Amino acid sequence: MNIIVAVDKNWAIGFQNKLLNSIPEDMKFFRETTTGHVVVMGRKTLESFPKGRPLKNRTNVVITRQKDYEVPGAVVVHSVQEALEYLKAFKSEDIYVIGGASIYEQMLPYCDVAHVTVMDYAYQADTWFPNLDKMEDFVVAADSEEKTYFDLEYCFKMYVRKSKLKEIVDFMN
Repeated sequence: MNIIVAVDKNWAIGFQNKLLNSIPEDMKFFRETTTGHVVVMGRKTLESFPKGRPLKNRTNVVITRQKDYEVPGAVVVHSVQEALEYLKAFKSEDIYVIGGASIYEQMLPYCDVAHVTVMDYAYQADTWFPNLDKMEDFVVAADSEEKTYFDLEYCFKMYVRKSKLKEIVDFMN
């Protein structure tokens, strides 16, 4: 499975249930990478989308503890275990965990690749992603050149679980 996330220099991902910044190239990367695939998210992430609607042209899986929660166009599950059971029907490389913080943290042990947009700025934040640079089992397998959006510098990085590095590199080639 994959994770896709945008972080600031302190691995912050949000403030008051909103993204820290909206970089057009990052949004395009997200859209192109996840379209036609499965996206896994928490209820609050879904509700932060325009009109609280699932993303188009994707299989949307929403994890929530609310037993009576229903969303047209999405599969609603009530635990990570229930999500993992449902996701068995899909290829691992076609699944993208897209947030929020609790879902990222709970799903990270099942993910082998993390697509991370790193912004070179420290935002006011109340939500963070685990710092992959401090995790021994993840390495940077790809790193874009530095890019700029107005005065914000950022880059795209792909982290891969060390135990899967050769397999994933072979798959990409």
